[in-house]
Amino acid sequence: MTTINIEERVAKAASLFKQGYNCAQAVVMAYADLYHMDETLASHVSASFGGGIGRMRETCGAACGMFMLAGLAVEGTYPDAELKKRNYEVVQHLAQAFRQENGSLLCRELLGLAKKQPDGTVPEVKIVAAPEPRTAEYYKKRPCVMMVETAARIFGEYINNRESAI
Repeated sequence: MTTINIEERVAKAASLFKQGYNCAQAVVMAYADLYHMDETLASHVSASFGGGIGRMRETCGAACGMFMLAGLAVEGTYPDAELKKRNYEVVQHLAQAFRQENGSLLCRELLGLAKKQPDGTVPEVKIVAAPEPRTAEYYKKRPCVMMVETAARIFGEYINNRESAI
């Protein structure tokens, strides 16, 4: 098994995000070549998962990208129950690592949009389809590049250590 250079993949994912790809696309595209997938196809199959799945601020898109890659990394032929089990184990392992590193898997929490009010309630997150312009101000207030880097690094570590990872 070939060892990949994780930091090169992390840098590629961050660069793709900064070029305007969403968080899920950046993570998937950084590893697409390992699965004989061109970047155009990778960008299309992962496009819907950015912004916490369709910009609804649910599961972080960077984590979703990592989970999509897990489906490609677990070898076998579906619909095999053992293969599904193995895939779910890998996803759960990756999710635990992401949550441990960032405190949550939820986009709205990672962005600080789900802060509890003094009365204990959480305000509803306003859902808007249009992405925000990528400006210097955007990058200052959003931890998204860091989430992309984290997901790319966690997946790279899984690839390099998959025999002992789970």
